[in-house]
Amino acid sequence: MKKIIAIDGHAATGKSTQAKKIAKYLGYKYIDSGAMYRAVTHYCLINGWINKLINLNSILENLKNIDIQFKTLNNFQITTLNGNDVEGYIRKMDVAKNVSKIAAIPEIRSFLVEKQRQIGLKNNVVMDGRDIGTVVFPETENKFFLTASIEVRAERRHEELKLNNESIDFSTVLENVKSRDLDDTSRLTSPLEPAEDAIIVDTSNYSVNEVFDKLISLIKG
Repeated sequence: MKKIIAIDGHAATGKSTQAKKIAKYLGYKYIDSGAMYRAVTHYCLINGWINKLINLNSILENLKNIDIQFKTLNNFQITTLNGNDVEGYIRKMDVAKNVSKIAAIPEIRSFLVEKQRQIGLKNNVVMDGRDIGTVVFPETENKFFLTASIEVRAERRHEELKLNNESIDFSTVLENVKSRDLDDTSRLTSPLEPAEDAIIVDTSNYSVNEVFDKLISLIKG
């Protein structure tokens, strides 16, 4: 296995932003594990397997048909699903409302964790997610857990959605963040929690660059 930097934390704490910046700074490969769960969720939605109930049999039967890759397009990393650019689709609210349900399915977690570990065998990686330091790469020395107040996180996610041309009110986003927190921390398989040896960083009152400087100093130190 190559060098791994694991960045876990709640939704909208700045994990992806920091992981991208750190990967670029160090010349490592950046992997957004959350995008992988979002891509599977999008796949389930377009196939009609998520309604009031989840069609678990159909999902599990078709896991073998899911190919998720990360590619660079115009200096931006995009997520592809079976060869198609789905970056815009997986950031939409319909995916956000359902991703925690899909991510709670043990077979899907096992499927994606194995893919994430395979990437780490071949590349120096900065990977962000919910269980990178606890489950995917528990042996890595560089583990961080980002947190922030729920109001700050909801505002960040609201701005992100507006940039993606989604018109949605703040209260809806706030409730979605609260719901995802509950789902992520209470699921039976790989619940969201800091690794025992992770460094916890509260990003509520700090700029992106201030958080980046702190993380880089800890990685180098």
